[in-house]
Amino acid sequence: MTAPVKVTCHCGAVELAVTLSDGLATARRCDCSFCRRRGAPAVSAPLDGVTVVRGADKLALYTWGSHTAQHHFCSVCGIYTHHRRRSNPNEYGVNMGAIDGVNPRDHDIAWSDGVNHPSDRGSTPKT
Repeated sequence: MTAPVKVTCHCGAVELAVTLSDGLATARRCDCSFCRRRGAPAVSAPLDGVTVVRGADKLALYTWGSHTAQHHFCSVCGIYTHHRRRSNPNEYGVNMGAIDGVNPRDHDIAWSDGVNHPSDRGSTPKT
Protein backbone atom coordinates (compact mmCIF):
# COMPACT_ATOMS: atom_id res chain seq x y z
CA MET A 1 0.00 0.00 0.00
CA THR A 2 0.99 3.61 -0.43
CA ALA A 3 1.50 6.44 2.04
CA PRO A 4 -1.72 8.05 3.29
CA VAL A 5 -3.24 10.86 1.26
CA LYS A 6 -5.02 13.86 2.73
CA VAL A 7 -8.75 14.12 2.03
CA THR A 8 -10.66 17.26 2.98
CA CYS A 9 -14.13 18.66 2.53
CA HIS A 10 -14.55 22.10 0.93
CA CYS A 11 -14.64 24.12 4.15
CA GLY A 12 -11.85 22.17 5.89
CA ALA A 13 -13.97 21.08 8.85
CA VAL A 14 -13.36 17.40 7.95
CA GLU A 15 -9.96 15.89 7.23
CA LEU A 16 -9.16 12.24 6.60
CA ALA A 17 -5.88 10.36 6.27
CA VAL A 18 -6.50 7.64 3.69
CA THR A 19 -4.35 4.75 2.57
CA LEU A 20 -5.61 3.82 -0.88
CA SER A 21 -5.81 0.20 -2.00
CA ASP A 22 -4.05 0.81 -5.31
CA GLY A 23 -3.49 4.53 -5.65
CA LEU A 24 -5.75 6.18 -8.19
CA ALA A 25 -5.91 3.03 -10.35
CA THR A 26 -9.24 2.05 -8.75
CA ALA A 27 -10.97 5.29 -9.78
CA ARG A 28 -14.49 4.77 -11.06
CA ARG A 29 -17.88 6.41 -11.33
CA CYS A 30 -21.21 4.76 -10.64
CA ASP A 31 -24.54 5.38 -12.34
CA CYS A 32 -26.85 4.30 -9.50
CA SER A 33 -29.59 6.75 -8.54
CA PHE A 34 -27.46 8.31 -5.79
CA CYS A 35 -24.02 8.42 -7.41
CA ARG A 36 -25.15 9.89 -10.71
CA ARG A 37 -26.66 12.80 -8.76
CA ARG A 38 -23.57 13.19 -6.59
CA GLY A 39 -21.23 13.00 -9.58
CA ALA A 40 -18.00 12.34 -7.67
CA PRO A 41 -15.62 9.59 -8.80
CA ALA A 42 -14.35 7.35 -6.01
CA VAL A 43 -11.15 5.41 -5.34
CA SER A 44 -10.87 2.37 -3.09
CA ALA A 45 -9.50 2.10 0.44
CA PRO A 46 -9.68 -0.78 2.93
CA LEU A 47 -11.86 -0.24 6.01
CA ASP A 48 -8.78 0.20 8.18
CA GLY A 49 -7.30 2.62 5.63
CA VAL A 50 -9.49 5.60 6.55
CA THR A 51 -8.76 7.66 9.66
CA VAL A 52 -10.69 10.78 10.63
CA VAL A 53 -8.00 13.32 11.54
CA ARG A 54 -10.35 16.21 12.21
CA GLY A 55 -14.10 16.82 12.20
CA ALA A 56 -15.62 13.50 13.27
CA ASP A 57 -18.35 15.57 14.93
CA LYS A 58 -19.02 17.31 11.58
CA LEU A 59 -19.47 14.11 9.57
CA ALA A 60 -23.07 13.29 8.72
CA LEU A 61 -24.32 9.94 7.43
CA TYR A 62 -26.76 9.14 4.66
CA THR A 63 -28.03 5.61 4.06
CA TRP A 64 -31.15 4.08 2.53
CA GLY A 65 -32.59 0.82 1.20
CA SER A 66 -30.48 -2.06 2.54
CA HIS A 67 -28.42 0.40 4.65
CA THR A 68 -25.25 -1.40 3.52
CA ALA A 69 -23.88 1.65 1.74
CA GLN A 70 -23.07 4.37 4.25
CA HIS A 71 -22.31 7.77 2.73
CA HIS A 72 -20.40 10.28 4.86
CA PHE A 73 -20.37 13.99 4.15
CA CYS A 74 -19.49 17.25 5.88
CA SER A 75 -22.51 18.68 7.69
CA VAL A 76 -21.10 22.20 7.23
CA CYS A 77 -20.33 22.41 3.48
CA GLY A 78 -22.07 19.23 2.26
CA ILE A 79 -19.09 17.67 0.48
CA TYR A 80 -19.10 13.87 0.27
CA THR A 81 -15.83 12.50 1.69
CA HIS A 82 -16.23 8.71 1.66
CA HIS A 83 -18.69 5.83 1.80
CA ARG A 84 -18.79 2.20 2.83
CA ARG A 85 -19.52 0.35 -0.35
CA ARG A 86 -22.59 -1.72 -1.03
CA SER A 87 -20.69 -3.64 -3.70
CA ASN A 88 -17.99 -4.53 -1.17
CA PRO A 89 -18.78 -3.63 2.46
CA ASN A 90 -15.16 -4.46 3.34
CA GLU A 91 -13.91 -1.30 1.67
CA TYR A 92 -14.56 2.40 1.36
CA GLY A 93 -14.98 4.51 -1.70
CA VAL A 94 -13.24 7.86 -1.22
CA ASN A 95 -14.12 11.05 -3.09
CA MET A 96 -11.30 11.39 -5.61
CA GLY A 97 -11.93 15.12 -5.94
CA ALA A 98 -11.42 15.63 -2.20
CA ILE A 99 -7.88 14.22 -2.28
CA ASP A 100 -5.36 17.06 -1.97
CA GLY A 101 -3.62 17.73 -5.28
CA VAL A 102 -5.90 15.49 -7.38
CA ASN A 103 -8.20 16.77 -10.10
CA PRO A 104 -10.45 14.01 -11.48
CA ARG A 105 -10.50 15.81 -14.82
CA ASP A 106 -6.88 14.75 -15.33
CA HIS A 107 -7.74 11.02 -15.24
CA ASP A 108 -9.57 8.46 -17.37
CA ILE A 109 -12.28 7.12 -15.09
CA ALA A 110 -14.27 3.93 -15.72
CA TRP A 111 -17.99 3.58 -15.00
CA SER A 112 -19.63 0.94 -12.77
CA ASP A 113 -23.14 -0.27 -13.54
CA GLY A 114 -24.90 0.69 -10.32
CA VAL A 115 -28.31 0.73 -12.00
CA ASN A 116 -28.12 -3.05 -12.36
CA HIS A 117 -26.54 -3.84 -9.00
CA PRO A 118 -26.18 -7.61 -8.36
CA SER A 119 -27.94 -7.25 -4.98
CA ASP A 120 -31.06 -6.02 -6.76
CA ARG A 121 -31.48 -9.02 -9.05
CA GLY A 122 -34.53 -11.06 -8.23
CA SER A 123 -36.09 -8.36 -6.05
CA THR A 124 -39.28 -6.54 -6.84
CA PRO A 125 -39.00 -2.84 -7.67
CA LYS A 126 -39.92 -0.36 -4.95
CA THR A 127 -42.65 2.11 -5.74
